[in-house]
Amino acid sequence: MSGHRENGVRTAHADSSAVADEGGRVQPQPREGREKAERILLAPGATKSGGAGRRASPEAPDPFRTCFERDRDRILHSSAFRRLAGKTQVFIFPADHQRTRLTHALEVAQVATSVARACRLNVALTEAIALGHDCGHGPGGHASEDALSGFLPDGFDHAVWGAEVSVAGLNLCEETLDGIRNHSWSRPAPSTPEGEVVSWADRIAYVCHDWEDAVSAGIVSRDLLPADVRDLCGESRSSQLRAFVTDMVETICSTGRIGMGDEHADALATFRRGNYEHVYLRPASVAQGSAVIEVLRALVEHFTDHPYRIPDVRRSGGLDAGTNPAVRAAVAYVAGMTDRFAMDRAICDLGWDPARLPQGVADRSGRW
Repeated sequence: MSGHRENGVRTAHADSSAVADEGGRVQPQPREGREKAERILLAPGATKSGGAGRRASPEAPDPFRTCFERDRDRILHSSAFRRLAGKTQVFIFPADHQRTRLTHALEVAQVATSVARACRLNVALTEAIALGHDCGHGPGGHASEDALSGFLPDGFDHAVWGAEVSVAGLNLCEETLDGIRNHSWSRPAPSTPEGEVVSWADRIAYVCHDWEDAVSAGIVSRDLLPADVRDLCGESRSSQLRAFVTDMVETICSTGRIGMGDEHADALATFRRGNYEHVYLRPASVAQGSAVIEVLRALVEHFTDHPYRIPDVRRSGGLDAGTNPAVRAAVAYVAGMTDRFAMDRAICDLGWDPARLPQGVADRSGRW
Protein backbone atom coordinates (compact mmCIF):
# COMPACT_ATOMS: atom_id res chain seq x y z
CA MET A 1 0.00 0.00 0.00
CA SER A 2 1.16 3.52 -0.75
CA GLY A 3 -1.15 5.28 1.70
CA HIS A 4 -4.33 7.26 1.18
CA ARG A 5 -4.33 10.52 -0.73
CA GLU A 6 -6.45 13.45 0.37
CA ASN A 7 -5.90 17.09 -0.58
CA GLY A 8 -2.34 16.41 -1.69
CA VAL A 9 -1.35 14.54 1.49
CA ARG A 10 -0.77 10.81 1.90
CA THR A 11 -2.04 9.36 5.17
CA ALA A 12 -1.39 5.91 6.63
CA HIS A 13 -5.07 5.28 7.41
CA ALA A 14 -8.11 5.75 5.20
CA ASP A 15 -10.06 7.35 8.05
CA SER A 16 -7.22 9.55 9.32
CA SER A 17 -8.50 12.74 10.91
CA ALA A 18 -5.62 13.81 13.17
CA VAL A 19 -4.23 17.30 12.67
CA ALA A 20 -1.30 19.08 14.26
CA ASP A 21 -2.98 22.48 13.91
CA GLU A 22 -6.57 23.30 13.04
CA GLY A 23 -5.33 26.28 11.05
CA GLY A 24 -3.69 23.98 8.55
CA ARG A 25 -0.08 24.95 9.15
CA VAL A 26 2.36 24.30 11.97
CA GLN A 27 5.20 26.66 12.72
CA PRO A 28 8.36 24.48 12.85
CA GLN A 29 10.57 24.61 15.89
CA PRO A 30 14.14 24.88 14.64
CA ARG A 31 17.09 23.84 16.75
CA GLU A 32 18.16 27.41 17.52
CA GLY A 33 14.82 28.21 19.13
CA ARG A 34 14.94 25.10 21.28
CA GLU A 35 18.50 25.89 22.36
CA LYS A 36 17.35 29.36 23.34
CA ALA A 37 14.52 27.81 25.36
CA GLU A 38 17.04 25.56 27.14
CA ARG A 39 18.90 28.61 28.42
CA ILE A 40 15.66 29.82 29.97
CA LEU A 41 14.03 26.60 31.13
CA LEU A 42 16.93 24.40 32.28
CA ALA A 43 18.57 24.72 35.67
CA PRO A 44 21.60 27.05 35.79
CA GLY A 45 24.03 24.14 36.12
CA ALA A 46 22.42 21.96 33.45
CA THR A 47 24.42 21.28 30.29
CA LYS A 48 23.14 23.41 27.42
CA SER A 49 23.19 22.06 23.87
CA GLY A 50 24.63 25.17 22.24
CA GLY A 51 25.01 24.32 18.54
CA ALA A 52 26.83 21.39 16.98
CA GLY A 53 28.49 20.20 20.18
CA ARG A 54 32.17 19.55 20.84
CA ARG A 55 33.10 16.63 18.59
CA ALA A 56 36.47 15.20 17.55
CA SER A 57 35.47 15.90 13.95
CA PRO A 58 33.48 19.14 13.71
CA GLU A 59 30.05 18.87 12.10
CA ALA A 60 27.49 21.36 10.91
CA PRO A 61 24.53 21.51 13.31
CA ASP A 62 21.32 19.69 12.49
CA PRO A 63 18.41 21.98 11.55
CA PHE A 64 16.02 20.43 14.07
CA ARG A 65 17.88 18.22 16.55
CA THR A 66 20.21 19.43 19.26
CA CYS A 67 23.70 17.96 19.39
CA PHE A 68 22.77 15.63 22.26
CA GLU A 69 19.63 14.45 20.52
CA ARG A 70 21.83 13.50 17.57
CA ASP A 71 24.11 11.58 19.95
CA ARG A 72 21.15 9.71 21.41
CA ASP A 73 19.92 8.79 17.93
CA ARG A 74 23.36 7.62 16.79
CA ILE A 75 23.76 5.38 19.82
CA LEU A 76 20.25 3.98 19.41
CA HIS A 77 20.96 2.98 15.80
CA SER A 78 24.49 1.66 16.39
CA SER A 79 25.52 -1.98 16.16
CA ALA A 80 27.25 -1.69 19.55
CA PHE A 81 23.90 -0.83 21.14
CA ARG A 82 21.99 -3.56 19.28
CA ARG A 83 24.49 -6.20 20.38
CA LEU A 84 23.62 -5.47 24.01
CA ALA A 85 20.48 -7.55 23.39
CA GLY A 86 22.73 -10.61 23.28
CA LYS A 87 24.97 -9.78 26.23
CA THR A 88 24.62 -10.96 29.82
CA GLN A 89 23.23 -8.74 32.55
CA VAL A 90 23.25 -11.39 35.30
CA PHE A 91 22.05 -14.61 33.67
CA ILE A 92 23.85 -15.90 30.60
CA PHE A 93 21.31 -16.81 27.91
CA PRO A 94 18.49 -15.31 29.98
CA ALA A 95 14.91 -16.55 29.96
CA ASP A 96 12.38 -14.46 28.06
CA HIS A 97 11.58 -12.12 30.94
CA GLN A 98 15.08 -11.71 32.40
CA ARG A 99 17.18 -8.65 31.70
CA THR A 100 19.89 -8.34 29.11
CA ARG A 101 22.41 -5.51 28.81
CA LEU A 102 20.02 -3.87 26.34
CA THR A 103 16.99 -3.88 28.62
CA HIS A 104 19.23 -2.74 31.47
CA ALA A 105 20.35 0.26 29.40
CA LEU A 106 16.72 1.12 28.66
CA GLU A 107 15.78 0.94 32.35
CA VAL A 108 18.76 3.11 33.29
CA ALA A 109 17.60 5.64 30.70
CA GLN A 110 14.10 5.65 32.20
CA VAL A 111 15.37 6.20 35.74
CA ALA A 112 17.91 8.82 34.69
CA THR A 113 15.56 10.85 32.52
CA SER A 114 12.92 10.81 35.27
CA VAL A 115 15.41 12.49 37.57
CA ALA A 116 16.80 14.83 34.92
CA ARG A 117 13.38 16.00 33.74
CA ALA A 118 12.19 16.75 37.27
CA CYS A 119 15.39 18.61 38.12
CA ARG A 120 15.46 20.63 34.88
CA LEU A 121 18.63 19.00 33.54
CA ASN A 122 19.32 18.19 29.90
CA VAL A 123 17.16 15.14 29.20
CA ALA A 124 18.65 14.40 25.75
CA LEU A 125 22.22 14.30 27.10
CA THR A 126 21.10 12.19 30.05
CA GLU A 127 19.40 9.70 27.76
CA ALA A 128 22.35 9.54 25.37
CA ILE A 129 24.77 8.72 28.20
CA ALA A 130 22.38 6.18 29.70
CA LEU A 131 21.77 4.34 26.43
CA GLY A 132 25.49 4.23 25.65
CA HIS A 133 26.90 3.62 29.11
CA ASP A 134 27.33 -0.16 28.76
CA CYS A 135 28.23 -0.41 25.06
CA GLY A 136 31.77 -1.36 26.09
CA HIS A 137 30.73 -4.52 27.94
CA GLY A 138 32.06 -7.79 26.61
CA PRO A 139 30.09 -11.05 26.52
CA GLY A 140 29.35 -12.86 29.73
CA GLY A 141 28.91 -9.86 32.02
CA HIS A 142 31.62 -8.40 34.25
CA ALA A 143 33.65 -11.62 33.92
CA SER A 144 34.70 -10.30 30.51
CA GLU A 145 36.68 -7.53 32.22
CA ASP A 146 38.71 -10.10 34.15
CA ALA A 147 39.14 -12.15 30.98
CA LEU A 148 40.32 -9.31 28.75
CA SER A 149 42.31 -7.15 31.18
CA GLY A 150 45.42 -9.30 31.00
CA PHE A 151 45.85 -8.64 27.29
CA LEU A 152 46.00 -4.84 27.52
CA PRO A 153 48.67 -2.70 29.25
CA ASP A 154 46.04 -0.59 31.03
CA GLY A 155 43.57 -3.41 31.57
CA PHE A 156 40.01 -3.59 30.26
CA ASP A 157 37.41 -1.29 31.80
CA HIS A 158 34.05 -1.49 30.05
CA ALA A 159 33.33 2.18 30.73
CA VAL A 160 36.56 3.46 29.17
CA TRP A 161 36.44 0.89 26.38
CA GLY A 162 32.89 1.87 25.55
CA ALA A 163 33.76 5.55 25.07
CA GLU A 164 37.10 5.06 23.35
CA VAL A 165 36.42 1.98 21.20
CA SER A 166 32.82 0.75 21.03
CA VAL A 167 31.17 4.06 20.10
CA ALA A 168 34.27 5.89 18.87
CA GLY A 169 33.10 5.79 15.27
CA LEU A 170 29.91 7.71 16.08
CA ASN A 171 31.75 11.04 16.57
CA LEU A 172 29.78 11.80 19.72
CA CYS A 173 30.03 15.00 21.73
CA GLU A 174 32.71 15.22 24.42
CA GLU A 175 30.04 15.54 27.11
CA THR A 176 28.37 12.30 26.03
CA LEU A 177 31.65 10.40 25.84
CA ASP A 178 32.67 11.76 29.25
CA GLY A 179 29.46 10.45 30.80
CA ILE A 180 29.95 7.01 29.24
CA ARG A 181 33.63 6.87 30.21
CA ASN A 182 33.00 7.85 33.83
CA HIS A 183 29.64 6.32 34.70
CA SER A 184 31.22 3.68 36.96
CA TRP A 185 31.62 4.75 40.59
CA SER A 186 35.26 3.63 40.53
CA ARG A 187 36.01 6.19 37.82
CA PRO A 188 36.50 9.97 38.22
CA ALA A 189 33.25 11.93 38.47
CA PRO A 190 31.62 12.85 35.16
CA SER A 191 32.03 16.49 34.15
CA THR A 192 28.29 17.14 33.81
CA PRO A 193 25.36 16.82 36.24
CA GLU A 194 23.64 14.64 33.63
CA GLY A 195 26.55 12.21 33.74
CA GLU A 196 26.36 12.03 37.52
CA VAL A 197 22.63 11.35 37.34
CA VAL A 198 23.33 8.38 35.06
CA SER A 199 25.93 7.05 37.53
CA TRP A 200 23.23 6.90 40.20
CA ALA A 201 20.54 5.65 37.80
CA ASP A 202 22.77 2.76 36.72
CA ARG A 203 23.16 1.55 40.29
CA ILE A 204 19.50 2.11 41.18
CA ALA A 205 18.30 0.22 38.10
CA TYR A 206 20.56 -2.82 38.33
CA VAL A 207 20.18 -3.28 42.08
CA CYS A 208 16.38 -3.31 41.78
CA HIS A 209 15.96 -5.30 38.59
CA ASP A 210 18.70 -7.85 39.29
CA TRP A 211 16.96 -8.68 42.57
CA GLU A 212 13.61 -8.99 40.81
CA ASP A 213 15.13 -11.35 38.22
CA ALA A 214 16.74 -13.44 40.93
CA VAL A 215 13.44 -13.75 42.80
CA SER A 216 11.63 -14.70 39.59
CA ALA A 217 14.27 -17.32 38.84
CA GLY A 218 13.91 -18.85 42.31
CA ILE A 219 17.50 -18.06 43.24
CA VAL A 220 16.45 -15.98 46.23
CA SER A 221 13.23 -15.62 48.18
CA ARG A 222 11.56 -12.29 48.88
CA ASP A 223 12.15 -12.63 52.62
CA LEU A 224 15.91 -12.23 52.02
CA LEU A 225 15.35 -8.59 51.06
CA PRO A 226 17.11 -6.51 53.74
CA ALA A 227 14.63 -5.22 56.31
CA ASP A 228 15.67 -1.59 56.03
CA VAL A 229 15.16 -1.70 52.26
CA ARG A 230 11.74 -3.29 52.67
CA ASP A 231 10.67 -0.81 55.32
CA LEU A 232 11.88 2.26 53.43
CA CYS A 233 11.32 1.30 49.80
CA GLY A 234 8.88 -1.61 49.71
CA GLU A 235 9.18 -5.09 48.22
CA SER A 236 8.35 -4.46 44.57
CA ARG A 237 10.73 -3.08 41.97
CA SER A 238 8.32 -0.27 41.11
CA SER A 239 8.04 0.92 44.71
CA GLN A 240 11.81 0.70 45.16
CA LEU A 241 12.48 2.73 42.02
CA ARG A 242 9.90 5.29 43.08
CA ALA A 243 11.51 5.66 46.49
CA PHE A 244 15.05 6.08 45.16
CA VAL A 245 14.08 8.40 42.29
CA THR A 246 11.90 10.56 44.56
CA ASP A 247 14.70 10.92 47.08
CA MET A 248 17.18 11.86 44.36
CA VAL A 249 14.85 14.53 42.98
CA GLU A 250 14.18 15.96 46.43
CA THR A 251 17.88 15.94 47.32
CA ILE A 252 18.97 17.61 44.09
CA CYS A 253 16.24 20.23 44.24
CA SER A 254 16.92 21.10 47.89
CA THR A 255 20.72 21.07 47.80
CA GLY A 256 21.71 21.57 44.17
CA ARG A 257 24.08 18.58 44.40
CA ILE A 258 23.64 15.38 42.39
CA GLY A 259 23.08 12.68 44.97
CA MET A 260 20.80 11.00 47.46
CA GLY A 261 19.97 11.53 51.12
CA ASP A 262 21.73 9.45 53.77
CA GLU A 263 18.82 7.16 54.60
CA HIS A 264 18.07 6.12 51.02
CA ALA A 265 21.75 5.98 50.06
CA ASP A 266 22.39 3.60 52.96
CA ALA A 267 19.40 1.48 51.92
CA LEU A 268 20.69 1.30 48.34
CA ALA A 269 24.12 0.24 49.59
CA THR A 270 22.56 -2.45 51.81
CA PHE A 271 20.43 -3.64 48.90
CA ARG A 272 23.51 -3.90 46.68
CA ARG A 273 25.46 -5.86 49.31
CA GLY A 274 22.55 -8.29 49.51
CA ASN A 275 22.67 -8.77 45.75
CA TYR A 276 26.36 -9.56 45.92
CA GLU A 277 25.89 -12.02 48.75
CA HIS A 278 22.87 -13.86 47.38
CA VAL A 279 23.09 -13.39 43.60
CA TYR A 280 26.37 -12.22 42.09
CA LEU A 281 28.72 -14.25 44.31
CA ARG A 282 26.64 -17.39 44.70
CA PRO A 283 28.57 -20.54 43.63
CA ALA A 284 26.67 -20.91 40.35
CA SER A 285 27.47 -17.32 39.36
CA VAL A 286 31.14 -17.72 40.25
CA ALA A 287 31.31 -20.93 38.21
CA GLN A 288 29.59 -19.22 35.29
CA GLY A 289 32.09 -16.37 35.44
CA SER A 290 35.05 -18.74 35.53
CA ALA A 291 33.76 -20.56 32.47
CA VAL A 292 33.25 -17.25 30.64
CA ILE A 293 36.80 -16.15 31.47
CA GLU A 294 38.23 -19.40 30.13
CA VAL A 295 36.31 -19.08 26.86
CA LEU A 296 37.14 -15.43 26.22
CA ARG A 297 40.84 -15.79 26.98
CA ALA A 298 41.06 -18.74 24.61
CA LEU A 299 39.30 -16.75 21.90
CA VAL A 300 41.64 -13.76 22.25
CA GLU A 301 44.67 -16.04 22.06
CA HIS A 302 43.21 -17.75 19.00
CA PHE A 303 42.48 -14.55 17.09
CA THR A 304 45.85 -13.06 18.12
CA ASP A 305 47.48 -16.00 16.39
CA HIS A 306 45.02 -15.84 13.45
CA PRO A 307 44.22 -12.14 13.01
CA TYR A 308 43.18 -12.66 9.37
CA ARG A 309 40.06 -14.36 10.74
CA ILE A 310 38.91 -11.05 12.24
CA PRO A 311 36.63 -9.42 9.65
CA ASP A 312 37.85 -5.84 10.17
CA VAL A 313 41.50 -6.94 9.99
CA ARG A 314 40.87 -8.95 6.84
CA ARG A 315 39.15 -5.99 5.17
CA SER A 316 41.94 -3.58 6.13
CA GLY A 317 44.76 -5.70 4.76
CA GLY A 318 45.85 -7.80 7.72
CA LEU A 319 48.15 -7.76 10.75
CA ASP A 320 51.14 -9.84 11.74
CA ALA A 321 50.17 -12.66 14.09
CA GLY A 322 51.19 -12.32 17.72
CA THR A 323 51.98 -8.59 17.58
CA ASN A 324 50.54 -5.98 19.93
CA PRO A 325 48.22 -4.63 17.20
CA ALA A 326 46.98 -8.17 16.65
CA VAL A 327 46.30 -8.57 20.37
CA ARG A 328 44.32 -5.34 20.51
CA ALA A 329 42.37 -6.28 17.39
CA ALA A 330 41.57 -9.67 18.95
CA VAL A 331 40.40 -8.04 22.18
CA ALA A 332 38.22 -5.61 20.23
CA TYR A 333 36.69 -8.44 18.21
CA VAL A 334 35.99 -10.65 21.23
CA ALA A 335 34.72 -7.76 23.37
CA GLY A 336 32.16 -6.91 20.71
CA MET A 337 30.76 -10.43 20.53
CA THR A 338 27.39 -11.41 21.93
CA ASP A 339 27.29 -14.30 24.39
CA ARG A 340 25.95 -16.70 21.80
CA PHE A 341 28.43 -15.73 19.10
CA ALA A 342 31.37 -16.09 21.50
CA MET A 343 30.28 -19.57 22.56
CA ASP A 344 29.64 -20.51 18.94
CA ARG A 345 33.18 -19.45 18.03
CA ALA A 346 34.55 -21.56 20.89
CA ILE A 347 32.80 -24.59 19.45
CA CYS A 348 33.39 -23.91 15.74
CA ASP A 349 36.84 -22.30 15.79
CA LEU A 350 38.41 -23.87 18.87
CA GLY A 351 36.64 -27.22 18.73
CA TRP A 352 35.40 -26.99 22.30
CA ASP A 353 32.97 -29.52 23.71
CA PRO A 354 29.77 -27.65 24.70
CA ALA A 355 30.06 -29.28 28.12
CA ARG A 356 33.04 -26.98 28.83
CA LEU A 357 30.98 -23.86 28.22
CA PRO A 358 28.95 -21.95 30.85
CA GLN A 359 25.95 -23.81 32.18
CA GLY A 360 22.88 -23.50 29.98
CA VAL A 361 24.70 -23.11 26.67
CA ALA A 362 23.94 -26.53 25.28
CA ASP A 363 20.64 -28.38 25.62
CA ARG A 364 20.40 -31.95 26.83
CA SER A 365 21.11 -33.39 23.41
CA GLY A 366 24.39 -31.48 23.29
CA ARG A 367 23.35 -29.30 20.37
CA TRP A 368 24.44 -25.69 20.31
